[in-house]
Amino acid sequence: MARVVVDDDETFESALRRFNKIVQGNRILVEVRNRRYFEKPSIINKRKRAAKLRKSRRQSMKFMQPDA
Repeated sequence: MARVVVDDDETFESALRRFNKIVQGNRILVEVRNRRYFEKPSIINKRKRAAKLRKSRRQSMKFMQPDA
């Protein structure tokens, strides 16, 4: 759970900014989006496998590019 303690002299905007940073850091919104709809375990595994493949391709392409 994200919690922000607001000081007496702190503005609402700065407290909201700190709250948004905490929420993004804890990846709460990503978790909410993932849990919005039920996803079968086979689909989850398929999506993770595809992400891993994309990441490895990106790494290999970065490694293969000649330095300028």
